[in-house]
Amino acid sequence: MPRVLAFRHVPFESLGYIDDELRARAIEFDYADLYSSAAPPAPADYDALIFLGGPMSVNDDLPYLRREESYIRDAVSSGQHVLGICLGAQLIAHALGAAVRRNPVKEIGWYDISVTASGLADPLFAAFSPPEPVFHWHGETFDLPAGAELLASSERCVNQAFRVGPNIYGMQFHLEVSPQMIDGWCLEDANCGDVRELAAPIDSSLHALRMRQLSASTFGAWAGTVCNLTSTVPSPT
Repeated sequence: MPRVLAFRHVPFESLGYIDDELRARAIEFDYADLYSSAAPPAPADYDALIFLGGPMSVNDDLPYLRREESYIRDAVSSGQHVLGICLGAQLIAHALGAAVRRNPVKEIGWYDISVTASGLADPLFAAFSPPEPVFHWHGETFDLPAGAELLASSERCVNQAFRVGPNIYGMQFHLEVSPQMIDGWCLEDANCGDVRELAAPIDSSLHALRMRQLSASTFGAWAGTVCNLTSTVPSPT
């Protein structure tokens, strides 16, 4: 039975809708919370690794982020599947030698992304009809690592999604979040500075149905590659 290890960076950023797609395929998963000094399970014992988001920067002097980058490089060498979301995508890029820096503007809330030709040919983005409004919460961006294919962009942030080889994916945006997760993020102390900068409150349900459809297709396809199931996942009704 396939197994996935998900690295959290704060308690409130969980797998979200990814959880549903893993459970639907009987994929077992565990969380690793290196930020709390907890000893992680051995990453090499898992078929895939997921690196989730968080309010810190890849460039912060945090030893657990450097450990995660070493796990990413090991996973690339061994052929494990790796998925990075927001901070997780930046960690993948940084681990593979690319720079991470401030984006000219923050993207917090709903912003359109457009899928590239390479993205449209990728099964993870098969359901996208660009432009698609998806949820964002980031102030930094990354260069593409060597050998990466750009899969999606936005007007405010060019590098929104990439793939390195067949198994390594990074996504700057948050397809995994439910309206309840978004509402919760807005109340977290770690996010209060970003929330105060917003011109208007975030409507967490604005594109919720479409986000659920895209997350089912994207993360269902990713989970399918982990357990060698079909990557064609029906959208929820």
